[in-house]
Amino acid sequence: MKQIIECVPNYSEGRDSQVIDAIVAAISGVEGVKVLDVDPGEATNRTVVTFVGEPDPVLEAAFRGARKAQELIDMRQHHGAHPRSGATDVLPLIPVSGITLEECVPLARGLAGRLWKELGIPCYCYEAAAFTPERKNLAVCRQGEYEALEEKMSDPARKPDFGGAWNETVARAGATNVGARNFLVAVNFNLNTTSTRRAMAVAFDVREKGRKAREGGSLTGKLLKDADGNQLWIPGTLKGCKAIGWYIDEYGIAQVSMNITDIDAVPLHVAFEEVSRAAASRGLRVTGAEIVGLVPKRVLLDAGRFYLEKQQRSVGISEEEILKIAVKSMSLDDLKPFNPREKVIEYLMDEGKGERLISLTAKGFAAETASESAAPGGGSVSAYMGALGAALATMVANLSAHKRGWDDRWKEFSDVAEKGQAVMAELLALVDEDTAAFNRIMDALSLPKGTAEEKAVRAEAIEAATLYAASVPLRTMEAAFKALPLALEMAVKGNPASASDAGVAALAAGAAIRGAALNVRINCAGLSDKAPAQPLLDCVREILAQTEELEKSILEQVDKNIDV
Repeated sequence: MKQIIECVPNYSEGRDSQVIDAIVAAISGVEGVKVLDVDPGEATNRTVVTFVGEPDPVLEAAFRGARKAQELIDMRQHHGAHPRSGATDVLPLIPVSGITLEECVPLARGLAGRLWKELGIPCYCYEAAAFTPERKNLAVCRQGEYEALEEKMSDPARKPDFGGAWNETVARAGATNVGARNFLVAVNFNLNTTSTRRAMAVAFDVREKGRKAREGGSLTGKLLKDADGNQLWIPGTLKGCKAIGWYIDEYGIAQVSMNITDIDAVPLHVAFEEVSRAAASRGLRVTGAEIVGLVPKRVLLDAGRFYLEKQQRSVGISEEEILKIAVKSMSLDDLKPFNPREKVIEYLMDEGKGERLISLTAKGFAAETASESAAPGGGSVSAYMGALGAALATMVANLSAHKRGWDDRWKEFSDVAEKGQAVMAELLALVDEDTAAFNRIMDALSLPKGTAEEKAVRAEAIEAATLYAASVPLRTMEAAFKALPLALEMAVKGNPASASDAGVAALAAGAAIRGAALNVRINCAGLSDKAPAQPLLDCVREILAQTEELEKSILEQVDKNIDV
């Protein structure tokens, strides 16, 4: 899975559009980064920018944005309603997919070190990136704001994690707070009431902070305090969640507005279920939910799988179908249409890119293959045949999960279908990857070859591109081979009426493996240095031998099932 992180820097300028545009341009100028949102605030004199990408491009974009903010913003002239300590005030890194919060910590600390070393911007590290427990709290790092920074830098207990003495550079740019934190989901739960007080009661029931303790457990009794005179609190049921109740004129209903600060501890669907329970206990009903801003795809996929499992239905269905279940189960379209393509970070990142081949229709793919171009060729077709084999094995698993009389076996077949979906996705990605590998060879062949140095560079590039082009169909072989055990399991245990489909799955996967093997061999033949090719060719022989054996077992089982 591709590693994707989100960065949400806050810059201390919300009024000068030229300054804001220049900072955003510095960020978006980094290849591999996509700016999703720019939100300036005049009263706060602060702009929040949201961008995403893989770690290296995001770190570079964060650095360039801070450098441009340092150049254009003078903190000695800055005033606004929001707390701040520098031109780039906060710079959090947030894991979205394929990367953990723990893995973001060294990235954040490395970014903070670079800001100090190369730009002279002192940095505090907060949240998960904090070096000390007290600095996990951003408010502690930013205490006293910009105006207290000179004094803090001379105090060993309060000086930045990265920084030195106060100087002209620091006076102008201030300090930056660099952090790593979990993704925050902002969501409003719609209630079938207009009562703010009742919505607030539900919020108190579920939010981690809870409500003030009162005599007799009533809502109006005398406040209870401990022996030291401190207010006692009754905690709510959802850890890491903040919530209030309010009335929304636009919709004419009350809502519980919530921030989920740790989606691993409290996934969205868990919060939905708990708010629904708390509302029902007070005679209310949650009619739906409204996601504010963007979410990682896994938030909705996890929810869809949760509700499918509650229904004892297979989760090995397409991503689009799982998302549809999530939307309908939590009524995310209660107040207005909900389009995952507009709310999911990964989809927004991929917008406009599109996979050239697998986005074609079946007819279009065939026509493209039949054209005069050398690509797509046998490698892409092999990968697609493998994807169809995995798809058929998955289909048999899903049909078996829903077979009348087999209700108690739904999880067994769901697990197979889920594996099949993963194999199919892997092979679909290789359809375009194989063509990209061919194009890499063509790019290398087009390099200049006039001087001896140019010839050497060209020869090295051709060799590297050819070796890569041999490795891609080997990955296709390995992926397609994963479909064979699934086909065998479905031939043995699956719905007997679909035995032929399990057999075709095996044949398609086998054809994919043999076709990809030809592509590995022909590319290895094009290498000047045959030594790197040998491990690849050894793998080819081993996979082919295992394929023959497994394919034979599957077809024998299919023949038994058909028995004609």
